[in-house]
Amino acid sequence: MVAGIIIGASIFVQPSEITRHVPAAGGMLLVWLLSGVLTFFGALVCAELASAFPHTGGVYVFLKETYGPAAGFLWGWAMFWCMHSGIVAAIAVVLARYVGFFVPLGDGGVRIVAIGAILILSAINVIGVRQGSAVQTFFTVAKVMAIIILLVMVVAFAPHKAAGHLTQTTPPTTLRDFVLAMVAGLFAYGGWHMVTYAAEETREPQKTIPRALVIGIAIVTLCYLGLNAAYVSAMPLDQVIHSQRIAADVATAVAGPRGAAAVSIVVIISALGALGGVILAGPRVYFAMARDGLLFRWIGVVHPRFQTPHIAIILQAVWASALVATGSYRSLFTRVVYTEWIFFALMAAGLFILRRRPAYAPTYRTWGYPLVPIVFILASAAIVGVQIAAEPMESVTGLLLVMAGLPVYYFWSK
Repeated sequence: MVAGIIIGASIFVQPSEITRHVPAAGGMLLVWLLSGVLTFFGALVCAELASAFPHTGGVYVFLKETYGPAAGFLWGWAMFWCMHSGIVAAIAVVLARYVGFFVPLGDGGVRIVAIGAILILSAINVIGVRQGSAVQTFFTVAKVMAIIILLVMVVAFAPHKAAGHLTQTTPPTTLRDFVLAMVAGLFAYGGWHMVTYAAEETREPQKTIPRALVIGIAIVTLCYLGLNAAYVSAMPLDQVIHSQRIAADVATAVAGPRGAAAVSIVVIISALGALGGVILAGPRVYFAMARDGLLFRWIGVVHPRFQTPHIAIILQAVWASALVATGSYRSLFTRVVYTEWIFFALMAAGLFILRRRPAYAPTYRTWGYPLVPIVFILASAAIVGVQIAAEPMESVTGLLLVMAGLPVYYFWSK
């Protein structure tokens, strides 16, 4: 789940965003490495909290146990209406667009294929977590193998002169540009925390989830470093910067016209894996909220045969499909995605609060405490600050959308 959710479509589509801010091969690879390290720090924090609270809901549970039900409700509120459902819709649309490479699709066709993918993968997850995770495992293995094949293609077929691309002279990078590049890099690592959502359906979650986080993020970081090294070794930096489909362009450069078709298949496989993992994870939060009385009780009903939160899965599928059909996921998603990092900062700060409580008894403790959570908190604050400075109106609108959940929570609790 960790590797499958993180490695979605962004690594194959626009790593040029990072190279645009940091137009140097070494600097760009440093951004990807540091982004992986910061994600790893967040995973260490998440691993300790998951070992202390191995309950369905993940971040929702951590925030609720640390700060109270209102904080947990706001996370779930933002997840359903914007963050999580928006991710489901966005990945499905990317998947459909790459299907259009093989079968001509208009705008309506793209939406139909995207909605179809959401409904099919949701149906698989209704049948059972075992079936959903089996599909997830298949697509994750397939996408990692595809990445390895792409790397082998570059090494075997790229022109020898391409090695000179790594030593190109470039202008110096400002601190602001480096931070913006880090924001883009961390976005590509998004979704690492979702494995905690299904804790109660995981065998030995106190051991399995920390291990999954550590190994999964290590795999992703190696894949990202390898892919980006291949990109900048096969193409000049100015072409990398202006490419909108970098993986397809690199494959075309090293393997001819068939390269784009091969990479389109890779992106479809990758998007299916990410979509399956995101669909599997989200409904566990809504199930946990309903069980805690923060949503209608019927949302938390478990299917008598399949033992899955089928109503929560169906609701997520319906809303994500509506976002695809109307195209509204774009504005919702871009406005609120940065707010996720506000919650991550609160989650990490919660370690300092929880460790003072006598009843707090995690079976795993964060390596490098207190430095690791402090660095993660500062990084989260930097992401939020840069986003607000770059797009103040959009950021404030997104924050207001999230905070609109507070009056709903207080009305509901009454």
